[in-house]
Amino acid sequence: MSLLVFGKTGQVARELQRLAPGAIFLGRDEADLSDPAACAAAIDKIRPTAVINAAAYTAVDAAESEEPLATRINGDAPGAMARACARLGCPFVHISTDYVFDGYGTTPWPADAPTGPLGAYGRSKLSGEQAVRAAGGVHAILRTSWVVSAHGRNFVKTMLRLGAEREKLTIVADQVGGPTPAGDIAEACLAMAGQLAKDPSKSGTYHFSGAPDVSWADFARAIFARAGLACEVEDIPTSAYPTPAARPANSRLDCSATLSAFGIARPDWRNGLSTIIKDIEDQAS
Repeated sequence: MSLLVFGKTGQVARELQRLAPGAIFLGRDEADLSDPAACAAAIDKIRPTAVINAAAYTAVDAAESEEPLATRINGDAPGAMARACARLGCPFVHISTDYVFDGYGTTPWPADAPTGPLGAYGRSKLSGEQAVRAAGGVHAILRTSWVVSAHGRNFVKTMLRLGAEREKLTIVADQVGGPTPAGDIAEACLAMAGQLAKDPSKSGTYHFSGAPDVSWADFARAIFARAGLACEVEDIPTSAYPTPAARPANSRLDCSATLSAFGIARPDWRNGLSTIIKDIEDQAS
């Protein structure tokens, strides 16, 4: 399989480089997602047998004031990529998010549940999903949540830093979801691309998140326990930690369709967390 990946420095892209070193990776300097036509042209030029889009505008709060840019990167660019892949007849795997849902209730969201994003970031990602489907090619839209790794900015790295500096932290306890190691997402994307090439009928929208579901506060406690940090966690409601963009309270994802179609089960984030913390400690030593 000749694989083309959009993204180089993001969490999933970094893990894809580790797992698929022979793939072609395009960073912002080679394929700027704010220029959708350039992304399509890159696919036309390289003519890969599969494409994974691991790049996105992910600044959730900034998107509230930069929605046109977020929509161009998260909506227009994936659509252009998907149309180019459809012309070539190659599978396209696109990473999306739990933010396409309104976050109400406590039931895990199935892949065919009605969407209703609360903010600009979620709307921009939903527009990308719609554009990928409309392209009519072989594709998998993979919604995931709470991505963590030893790379970039994420909750695990923030908690390790703050937990080492402070004796107590207040953490939101009424938002619940599945933390998902980027390495597991990368493995899932590669497996889906390979299976789609053999069986295009598997095209569709799927969910993939770590198990078990947990609150941010309890996730922080798990991080501190694994890292041997004595930092205390005090539960607070979302209302006590206001942000420019609303966060979904219920980010639980029903991943049963992914298991049924691709044989890919939800990863245990507790195993991934141990690996991530070890990688971070190794980087620091």
